[in-house]
Amino acid sequence: MHKNTMLFLCIFVKTSIDFLSSQSKIKKANLGVAQTTVKAIYAKGGRQTGNLSETLMEELQCKTVFTIPLFGGIPVSESVVVTWIIMAILVVLSIFLVRNLSVENPGKKQLLLEAGVGFLQDFFEGILGEEGKRYVPYLMSVVIYIGVANIAGIFGFTPPTKDLNVTIALALMSIALIEYAGFHKKGGKGFLKSFAEPTPVMLPINILEIAIRPTSLCMRLFGNVLGSFVVMKLLEFICPAFLPVPFSLYFDIFDGFIQAYVFVFLTSLFVKEAIE
Repeated sequence: MHKNTMLFLCIFVKTSIDFLSSQSKIKKANLGVAQTTVKAIYAKGGRQTGNLSETLMEELQCKTVFTIPLFGGIPVSESVVVTWIIMAILVVLSIFLVRNLSVENPGKKQLLLEAGVGFLQDFFEGILGEEGKRYVPYLMSVVIYIGVANIAGIFGFTPPTKDLNVTIALALMSIALIEYAGFHKKGGKGFLKSFAEPTPVMLPINILEIAIRPTSLCMRLFGNVLGSFVVMKLLEFICPAFLPVPFSLYFDIFDGFIQAYVFVFLTSLFVKEAIE
């Protein structure tokens, strides 16, 4: 009896040891699989993050479409080509929309065109007044161009305003118009005298404004367009199927028109200040 009991205990202990040993091996195997899986996920995530950063850097670069073989080669960037396309589209639309205009019996196309032009004229004339009416055509052209350029991404083009060179050019043209408006209104002597107004102490600050204003216009437009572009690329990376659609309506359309409005609104305010 005692021998049978001892034999049973030995068998039970051995079985328990074998069971615990097998469980330990299973846990080690599962841990190894888990570690391998985690490493694979991290490796995949790292590759995806690397691909995203590479894609963003590639998209942010201003690509050269072709080179004009003059003066050692003149590179033509993608933003310039897209601008030419926008100009061609606007010219064709202008020719189409102004055909067969009638005073006595205007059609729906003419009424829509007159409503749009009248809205923009009233908006800018309300800011500039009668003395600033001569600058309204420029401001209307700029707001139309920036608005179309900002939504070019919807049609598969790279927005020209994503290129810092384009926003710098727009800002320089606007500041040239602002300074010309002040010179035309006040004359040479009055224009120079305005830098010392309201007190001579403001002379350095007024001179700095010549550089601050275009920088502000340029960087505000460039930063907002670039930020919208980066956010859309991130959303396409996270959920390429459904998520980018509603955000595209905001960043590409609504925000694009808002940035065009802000640019010309500030420009018109500066012109108004210059001619007062």
